[in-house]
Amino acid sequence: MPYNIPNHLKGLTEAQLKASRNQFGYNEVDHQKKDQWYYLLLDILKEPMLLLLIAVAIIYIIVGNTAEAIFMIAAIVAVTAISFYQDNRSKKALQELEKLNEPLSAVIRDGKVVQIPTHELAVGDLCIIEEGKMINADGKIVHSNDFSVNESSLTGESFSVFKSSTTEDPKVYSGTLAVSGLAVFEVEKIGQETQLGQIGQSIHSIDEERSPLYLQINQFVRNMAIFGLLIFLMVCVYSYIKTPNILDSLLAGLTLAMSVLPEEIPVAFTTFMALGAWKLMREGIIIKRSSVVETLGSTSVICTDKTGTITENSMQLQALYDFKTNRVYNETDFKLPEVSSLIAYAMWSSEPVPFDPMEKTLHRIYQENHANDERTNFQMIHEYPLDGKPPMMTHLFENSSGERIIAAKGAPEVILEVSHLPEAQKTLLRAQILEFGKNGWRVLGVAKGHFEGHEFPEKQQDFNFEFLGFTVFYDPPKKDIKEVFQKIDDAGIKVKIITGDHADTTQAIAQQAGIAHSGHAVNGSEIVECSESELQELSAKTILFTRMFPEAKLAMINALKRNGEVVAMLGDGVNDAPALKAAHIGVAMGNKGTEIAKAAASLVITNDDLGKLITGIAAGRRIYANIKKAIQYIISIHIPIILTVSLPLFLGWIYPQIFTPVHVIFLELIMGPTCSIVYENEPLEKNAMQQKPRKMTDTFLNGKELSISIVQGLIITLGVLGAYQYTVQMGGSEEKTRAVVFTTLIFSNILLSYVNRSFYYSVLETFKNRNLLLFGVTTITLLVLAAILFIEPVTRFFKVTSLSASEIGFAALVAFASVIWFEGFKLWKRIGKPRD
Repeated sequence: MPYNIPNHLKGLTEAQLKASRNQFGYNEVDHQKKDQWYYLLLDILKEPMLLLLIAVAIIYIIVGNTAEAIFMIAAIVAVTAISFYQDNRSKKALQELEKLNEPLSAVIRDGKVVQIPTHELAVGDLCIIEEGKMINADGKIVHSNDFSVNESSLTGESFSVFKSSTTEDPKVYSGTLAVSGLAVFEVEKIGQETQLGQIGQSIHSIDEERSPLYLQINQFVRNMAIFGLLIFLMVCVYSYIKTPNILDSLLAGLTLAMSVLPEEIPVAFTTFMALGAWKLMREGIIIKRSSVVETLGSTSVICTDKTGTITENSMQLQALYDFKTNRVYNETDFKLPEVSSLIAYAMWSSEPVPFDPMEKTLHRIYQENHANDERTNFQMIHEYPLDGKPPMMTHLFENSSGERIIAAKGAPEVILEVSHLPEAQKTLLRAQILEFGKNGWRVLGVAKGHFEGHEFPEKQQDFNFEFLGFTVFYDPPKKDIKEVFQKIDDAGIKVKIITGDHADTTQAIAQQAGIAHSGHAVNGSEIVECSESELQELSAKTILFTRMFPEAKLAMINALKRNGEVVAMLGDGVNDAPALKAAHIGVAMGNKGTEIAKAAASLVITNDDLGKLITGIAAGRRIYANIKKAIQYIISIHIPIILTVSLPLFLGWIYPQIFTPVHVIFLELIMGPTCSIVYENEPLEKNAMQQKPRKMTDTFLNGKELSISIVQGLIITLGVLGAYQYTVQMGGSEEKTRAVVFTTLIFSNILLSYVNRSFYYSVLETFKNRNLLLFGVTTITLLVLAAILFIEPVTRFFKVTSLSASEIGFAALVAFASVIWFEGFKLWKRIGKPRD
């Protein structure tokens, strides 16, 4: 970005930078306790499942069962290692996200403006800060243009403060926001030494709001833990009454408690969210709160700006309308003397250091068509920043001779109003504006001001303005934007365009972009006059919202939310911040977005491509669907484990302790990776992006889905306990019965993990979705089962016997029947409710 910085500002040389870095270090503040391995280990060992395993290991040691004790210790190591693996993956993903969230800072070094990561700011640097950017170090202003800053993060005062090198307080502070203008400040304090560093404020201190799904999952796990404790006590008492052996009773109770506790669920949720955010980061979508990953899949309305989101943000000067000659000039005529004054005043009304695409274009056109470039001869002496409804802006310049330039530009209707033209002329000019708007062109009015003296009016509208004409820009829709909006429509998501532009321009661009809209565009000034009920009705039926200002944008977002919509708001400017904060998903643009917009947003699209939001929504739907599959799988497979452990004991069957802690923990070690790693890797189901968005309040615990999991679990239980009774009736020993029951449950677990890959499509269809992790876990499970059944020391340890081919076939057949019935249910669903 080109900056018109005074020539005397040179900044640090390489040698000075090195000396500063050696003395003061980097611009870093870290208030977080480092995650040392022993802290992590301590947190893992506090988990209920680990405490149960430790208790079982201690009991085995006391009773002298050395082999079982060693196995339990190995299980503790395995479960801890899996937790370490999950935590490290999540932590690395979050660290990568933090790196991408770090803003760049513009500094002057060796007389050149360079962009550097903010942590590389050094004491003595000359840092350039402009409207919409966050200040990232403490320093003293050395040059400014109508610069104001919001210091509420330090002072609590919400009003902006104008500052310059001559004001009473010429200092700027880290963590504050530039609201208008531009300043160059010399960095005096960085990192821990800044005011922000001293009082210990950091983004890390902000608690993340927990999502409804997270809270419901935690509540479910807590209830199951309480249930497990009650079962543990009940089984201990019951077992002790039957056999007055305290250690055996404790083992029986602990075995059942281990089978009840669904500790995989919170691990799965954390893994899915962290890895989901990390995968989106690789797609150019930076998630700032992990709960947003879940919310993305529920998006039902996208509120999008027009410029730079739907359009290319190229803002090429298409035409000029000169008021004096009453003529439209095209690009080949820009060198004509008739439009020289119009071009010049359009440029002077822009920022001296342009960052808006239109203003950059005006500076370029002025430079190309004016042989005598006056920009270095005039200094800005006063500025009226963009304000008003519709908005305008005015700049005042003066040279060393006292010659003054007063230039204004803004929405054509407001420029016509302040120019005090006769009504008949205004009518003709409005007709010209409409003509431009029909082509999708953006029109700005330009005016020349006159004022003597130095007591400038309080409001820019009070100047005596002379109307000069219109600058006409064209910002064409992006090439692939029609396909993007088609995908949004296919996904059942509504689109609202919320823009500050003129209605005719917006309607033309919407049509070119393939956005179907009926009815007239609603103006921002109309919105503020509506009641809440009128706003809700308006937000439901209107597609195009034009001439929108911050209060109007915020009102529309809140109205849509009251209608029950899950709202994604796309914005890039300072004025978008309230709406971005209020939306369920605030989406900032990575390239053209201001730091204020990025700070308010929960998601940043690095390349400003609206299509990336569709990628994010698809990821959100995939992650939610996979979490649901994982949790339903956990519930379904826990039911047969719980009932196989408890029913033989309570019903007084011949072998009451068919499973010991060894068998239960083996099953847990299979289920953990399956639900948290394997299901996380499942791809998006076919046609998932052709479905209507789910309600955000829907979770895995709704009655229908929970009942399906319970029925799946109960039918597997019938199969497993049926295999138990059949083996006993056939004269099977306890070891033989345990082997058949255990093998049946392992086969059922494997089949369930495949069947539950989709609750709609057949298992044969889901085989087309490659998931190598699932096949890997299946292979390892079968190899370990083979070792348990056929390697003598392992067989003795698990207290089972080898099984014949017919017995293994019987176990596989029972498991198949217990699980595969669900394919018939899915077929019935497909026939009754086709997704296509």
